[in-house]
Amino acid sequence: MWRGRVEEYLKVKARRGEKAVFILVDPDPAKHVINNIEEIPRLIRGWDIDAILVGGSLGISEIEVSKAISILREVGVPIILFPGNVNGISPEADAILFMSLLNSADPYYIIGAQVIGAPIVKRFGLEALPTAYILMGGNTAVGHIGWARPIPEEVPEVAAAYAIAAELLGMRFIYLEGGSGAPKPVSPEVVRAVRKYTGLYIITGGGIREPETAVEILRAGADAIVLGTILERNPEKAGEIVKAVKSL
Repeated sequence: MWRGRVEEYLKVKARRGEKAVFILVDPDPAKHVINNIEEIPRLIRGWDIDAILVGGSLGISEIEVSKAISILREVGVPIILFPGNVNGISPEADAILFMSLLNSADPYYIIGAQVIGAPIVKRFGLEALPTAYILMGGNTAVGHIGWARPIPEEVPEVAAAYAIAAELLGMRFIYLEGGSGAPKPVSPEVVRAVRKYTGLYIITGGGIREPETAVEILRAGADAIVLGTILERNPEKAGEIVKAVKSL
């Protein structure tokens, strides 16, 4: 239903001035998410979410990812892979954030994994969304695994320079990541700088725990926010955030 149409679907919403909410589901059995994943469609029923991201940085395989997708299908929105590595690619999804962790010190996460994964994405017929992945916060799982050099939020021009480079390289999306369970979200100043200098579709995730925070980030220029840990720990609060975003 959605394959081949996801990018246009998201960008049409953005052109209309609609702000998007993605929920992130980590199918890692060690986090016990997969045991409760059957509850998610019921939990978010009535929420006006725009897409579901499925993936994680540790302990997952194509089997868990595909199982999660089959359960989440009933929500009726695009399901986009958010792979931490090539083992997070599943033929059941609609699209994939084909990401390069631009501020990694390890070439594997900049281009190595992409070379390994590209033939699989092609064979599965997944819609690829070329995405610059930028880690802002430190002391997170993705930062440790991806050997990322966190970008100082006090100097938003650095994040903007990465974004400009990504756009000139032909990428069309940028994911500004605070990190799963991050102590604080990406700052509005960073979002504002990226928006000022690029036309990229801006996704922001990590550390968003309050409606006011989400609204501030979106007003700074982000096109979409991602809710992950807050959905697991405080679904009621996550629902409040969705409502606040959709009231913009």
